[in-house]
Amino acid sequence: VQLVESGGGLVQAGGSLRLSCAASGRTFRSYAMGWFRQAPGKEREFVVAINWSGSSTYYAGSDKGRFTISRDNAKNTVYLQMNSLQPEDTAVYYCAADPRSTQAMAVLTDGIMYWGKGTLVTVSS
Repeated sequence: VQLVESGGGLVQAGGSLRLSCAASGRTFRSYAMGWFRQAPGKEREFVVAINWSGSSTYYAGSDKGRFTISRDNAKNTVYLQMNSLQPEDTAVYYCAADPRSTQAMAVLTDGIMYWGKGTLVTVSS
C-alpha cells in the first residue's frame, strides 16, 4: 500500500484545512487508517484513526471536536478536516495504514505497517 497525502499549506489561525490521503492497492478497506503529526523539534504524535468501515474512530483527546476523520473506501481515500487551527497545530501531517485496531495504531505506533511521506501544515498567528 502506498499513501500520498495532500491538502497541506499555510493558513491563518482560526482557519480550516482538509487533508486527503490517497491509497493505492485493492486492500484499502482492509486497513484502519490514521493521521499523525510531527511538529518542529518534537516527536511524532497520534492525532486520530478510523476503522476499516468508517464506523468507529479514535481521537487523541486534545483534538477531538476540532478535527474530523472520514474515509471513502470507493475512492481509497481518507480525509482529515481540521477546523479552528492554531499555531500549535503547525506540523507535518502523516497518513498511516495498519491492519490492527485504531487503538493499536494510537498506542503501538512503532508497529504501523504503512506511512505516507507527509504534508506540511503551517498555521500563522
